[in-house]
Amino acid sequence: MNVVVVESPAKAKTINKYLGPGYKVLASFGHVRDLPAKDGSVLPDQDFEMTWEVDTASAKRMKDIADAVKNSDGLFLATDPDREGEAISWHVLDLLKKKKVIGDKPVKRVVFNAITKKAVLDAMANPRDIDTPLVDAYLARRALDYLVGFNLSPVLWRKLPGARSAGRVQSVALRLVCDRESEIERFVAEEYWNLSALLKTPRGDEFEARLVAADGKRLQARGVKNGEDAGRLKALLEGASYTVETVEAKPVKRNPGPPFTTSTLQQAASSNLGFSASRTMQVAQKLYEGIELGGETVGLITYMRTDGVQMAPEAIDAARVAIGEQFGARYCPEKPRFYSTKAKNAQEAHEAIRPTDFNRSPDQVRRFLEGDQLRLYELIWKRGIASQMASAEMERTTVDIEASNGTERAGLRAVGSVVRFDGFLAAYVDQREEGDAAEDDDDGRLPEINAREKLVKSKVNSSQHFTEPPPRYSEASLIKKMEELGIGRPSTYAATLKTLSDREYVTIDKRKLTPQAKGRLVTAFLESFFTKYVEYDFTADLEEKLDKISAGELDWKQVLRDFWKDFFGQIDETKELRVTNVLDALNEALAPLVFPKRDDGSDPRICQVCGTGNLSLKLGKYGAFVGCSNYPECNFTRQLSSDGSEAEASALSEPKALGADPHTGEELTLRSGRFGPYIQRGDGKEAKRSSLPKGWKPEDIDHEKALALIGLPRDIGKHPESGKMISAGLGRYGPFVLHDGTYANLESIEDVFSIGLNRAVTVLADKQSKGPGRGRNAAVALKELGDHPDGGPIVVREGKYGPYVNWGKVNATLPKGKDPQSVTAEDALALIAEKAGKMPAPKTKAKKAPAKAATAAARTTVTKAAATKSAAKTKTAAKPKAKAAPKVKKTGT
Repeated sequence: MNVVVVESPAKAKTINKYLGPGYKVLASFGHVRDLPAKDGSVLPDQDFEMTWEVDTASAKRMKDIADAVKNSDGLFLATDPDREGEAISWHVLDLLKKKKVIGDKPVKRVVFNAITKKAVLDAMANPRDIDTPLVDAYLARRALDYLVGFNLSPVLWRKLPGARSAGRVQSVALRLVCDRESEIERFVAEEYWNLSALLKTPRGDEFEARLVAADGKRLQARGVKNGEDAGRLKALLEGASYTVETVEAKPVKRNPGPPFTTSTLQQAASSNLGFSASRTMQVAQKLYEGIELGGETVGLITYMRTDGVQMAPEAIDAARVAIGEQFGARYCPEKPRFYSTKAKNAQEAHEAIRPTDFNRSPDQVRRFLEGDQLRLYELIWKRGIASQMASAEMERTTVDIEASNGTERAGLRAVGSVVRFDGFLAAYVDQREEGDAAEDDDDGRLPEINAREKLVKSKVNSSQHFTEPPPRYSEASLIKKMEELGIGRPSTYAATLKTLSDREYVTIDKRKLTPQAKGRLVTAFLESFFTKYVEYDFTADLEEKLDKISAGELDWKQVLRDFWKDFFGQIDETKELRVTNVLDALNEALAPLVFPKRDDGSDPRICQVCGTGNLSLKLGKYGAFVGCSNYPECNFTRQLSSDGSEAEASALSEPKALGADPHTGEELTLRSGRFGPYIQRGDGKEAKRSSLPKGWKPEDIDHEKALALIGLPRDIGKHPESGKMISAGLGRYGPFVLHDGTYANLESIEDVFSIGLNRAVTVLADKQSKGPGRGRNAAVALKELGDHPDGGPIVVREGKYGPYVNWGKVNATLPKGKDPQSVTAEDALALIAEKAGKMPAPKTKAKKAPAKAATAAARTTVTKAAATKSAAKTKTAAKPKAKAAPKVKKTGT
C-alpha cells in the first residue's frame, strides 16, 4: 500500500476513488506547521535560522500520516501545484523524517492541475522530486513577511498607539487605497458643457450628432469650459444649416480575451456576480476539488491560483471541438489562439483557469450545483470557450457634418456600429470594471446617411457637467492594480484584502474600499519614516527576486541578508524618533483629514473653542485624535473622521446646548470627543457623560433623547420574587437589563427605554435557564453535519456573536456573510482545523506526556546541535565588540 498526502479531506475523498485500494489518501488540512508568533522564530544573526511550530490539530494529523507511512510501501506528496503546495509537501516530509518513519521508502512528489481521473493517474505515472528552489522561495517569502511584521509592528505600537500592525504586502496595498483617497480630497471639479444636435435625414430618420469642432479648431474632450461659450455655440447651432461632409464605414474586429487568471476571475466575479475576492476563491476551491455528478466526484475546473493565461494543447483542441458542436463551424477560427500575460512579474508555468471538460456545459451540470457554484462555473466556462472562438466582426460608421451660420462654422460627428458577426460574443460578453473608460463612443446603429446631402435640425441640446474625482478602489480594481504593479501573488490577493478589513484599516461599503483614519495614519507614518518599504517598485522588485529564487537563479539566504541589512538600519534609526517628529509629519501628510476646511473660511488649525490654541494630532492609548495646544485650560478634542465626514466633526467642535435637566437644573450638551459624540450633563470632571449608542446620529439628538440617555440606567421595577430592583442600561456590550448581579442582553437600545417589568422578568429568566456565559447548550443548533473523523458531532450553531461551527470544545466562527445553511462538512472541518491550530495545548497533557511523545508534540525545534550553536552565537553577539541585530520583539502580525 502507498500513502498519498493532499491538503483537504474533500480532495482526499475524490482522489481515493480514482486510485483504488492500493492507496491510502490522507489530508494534511493545509499547512502542518508555521513560524510561531513570538521572539526568535527567525534569527537574522544566525543566518536566518527558522524555528517551526506544529499546532495541536496538525500534530494529530501528522501522527495519523506517520502511522500510515510506517506501514506503507511508499509516499506520494500530492499537494497543490504552486509554491505553497510545494512548501506543504516539504514540511510534511521533514516532519516524517524527524519521526524516523521514512527509512528507505520511496518518496515522490506528484502535481496535477485538475482533479480528474486522467489528470491524477497521469501525474502518479510521472512523479518527480520536491522542487528545492520553489521551497527556498517559500522560505524566503515567509522569513521576509515575518521580519517585516514582527519588527515594524512594534515601531508602530511605540510611535503610533492604536495602530494594529504592518505587513510587507499589506502595507503597500493599503497605501494604494490611501493614495486614491488623497487624490479624491485634492480633486477640484471642473465645469464643462456638451452640445449636440438632433438631426433629420431627407428620408425623415432622426439621429444625434455631437459638437466636435468650432472656431476653426477641433474641440478636445470637455473643451467647452463655461456657460458663456456654451450659449454662444448653441446659438450658432440653432441658426445653422447642416450638410453631410463624409460618411465612412469600415469593418472592425474585436478579439476575445484570454481565459481567467486568479485576478481576472476575481475581477469578473465582482463586476458580474457581486462576489468578494474571498467568496470567489471559496466557491472556486469547491469546483476545483470536485462535485458529485451522478455518483462520480469530478473536479470541474483547473487549479484556481495562477497567473498563467495559456491553456494546455489538449484543452485547446477540446475547446475547438466543443465550439464547432455547440456554436457552429464558423465560430471556430482557422488556427488556435495563444495568449501571453501583460502582468508584471507573472509566472506562466501554470495553466489559466478553465473547465476540465468543455463538453460539460453549464446546462448539463446545473442540477448538481448550488446557486453560486453554477454562476461561477458558467462564468469560467463561457470565458474559457470564448477565448478560442472567432473574432466578432463589426461595421463602424463615422459621419462628419458641417454646420454653417453665416461666416461661422462648426463640426459635428455621429458614430454608430453594427455587429455583422457576433463571434465570441455569442458565448461571453465582458463586463467592464466600474470606473474603466469605454473602449469607444459607439452610439448604436445609424440610419441611412449619404455624403453631401442636407439635414434638417430638430433640436439643439446643451448640458452642463462637472468632472468627477477618481473612483475609490473596489476589491476587483485594487487586485487589478496590484497585479499591474507586480505586488503580491495570486494566492495572496484575497488574504491581503481580508487583513486590511479585519484590522479596520479599510471598510467596504457598496463594494468600494474606504480607508479608515487608523489606516491613513499608518500609511502616512510609513511613507514618512519607512518610505522605501511602501514603494511600489521596491515591493515589485522583491517579488521578482522571489521569482528568481524559485527559478534557481538567486540564493535565498543572500536575498534575506541584503534586505535585512538595510531594513535593520531603518528600524534602528527610529529609536531616536520623537513623538513630536511623528505628529509634525502626520499633521502635514494628513492635513485634509486632520484640518478639514470650515464653512466660515476660518483657519482650520485654530481651536474654535478657546480661539488661541493650535489644533494638532495627539496620540492616546486608543489611537490618534485632534486636540488643542492649550490643554488643560482648553480640553477640546475631536475624533478623526474615518469616512470623510469632516463637516460633522467640525459641527461638533463646540458643545451644542440641548436644554436643562428638569431634575438637576444642569445644562445638557452634545459634544464630540476622541471616542465620538456624547451627551454631557453639567461641567467639570464630575459631569455625567454618555456616548451615543450605535446607530444614533448627532444631528438627530434633541432634548428628549439626551434626557433619556443621560438618565440611564433606568429603574424598571422590583422583581416579584426577590424584591430587588431591575434596571435597564447601556453597557460595553450593548443594551441590557440587570437584576441582582445578573445581566441579560436586550435586542436594541430602544428596548432600554420601553421594556416593562413583565418582559424584563422573562428575559432574565431565559438568561438564567441557559446558564452563565455563552455555553454550548445556550446556543441554538442550526444544522447538523455528521461526525468528525476523530469522533463527536459537528454542529452549526447560532450564538451571541453570530453563527459558528462547534465540535467538542472547538468553536469556529463562520466567515462574515456566510449562510449557516450553506456550510458543508468540508467547510466545517477546515474551519475547525484552523481554529484548533490557534488554541493552546492543555497544560495537564503536556505534563503527563512521556519524553518521546513530547518530542513529537506541538513544537518542532531546531536540532540540539543547532541549538547549541545558536546559543554560542547569541553569547558572542551580546559582547560589546560585535554589533548584533536586534531581537525580534514579542508581537503579532
